[in-house]
Amino acid sequence: MDILSNLKPAKGSNKKVKRIARGEGSGHGGTATRGMNGQRSRSGAKYRAWFEGGQMPLQRRVPKRGFHSPFKIVYQVVNLSRLQKLVDDKKVEDGIINAVSLYKHGVISKAVAPFKILGVGELKAKLNVEAHAFSASAKEKIESLGGTIKEIKV
Repeated sequence: MDILSNLKPAKGSNKKVKRIARGEGSGHGGTATRGMNGQRSRSGAKYRAWFEGGQMPLQRRVPKRGFHSPFKIVYQVVNLSRLQKLVDDKKVEDGIINAVSLYKHGVISKAVAPFKILGVGELKAKLNVEAHAFSASAKEKIESLGGTIKEIKV
């Protein structure tokens, strides 16, 4: 029968703390586990996080190809067939399509990121669409049904 006063931690669960630079008697005195010579043995030694000991760094070893414009606008894509599906499911109120309504129904993943309407699929409903960009075929299909388009500045 275990009595509270007899309880002990499980064997091997408690380890002695490694007290560095507390004299020779600690077993970690002298060089204080830093070794004999070199930059890391001295006080104030600093390496940049990406330093590889003089080896050619990864960022310089990897081949670089092409050009990536930092100003490229990546649009979320929405097809007209997807808009028609929203209309068929009665999820469009007053025929208005905008970023908030598309985000609410899971068509786009971010309400604040720009999105573009593409002319893939058939559209049968008259819609008022607000988007950051439209393809020429999407503009034509929306306006031919009497709908309106409004481009939002990116």
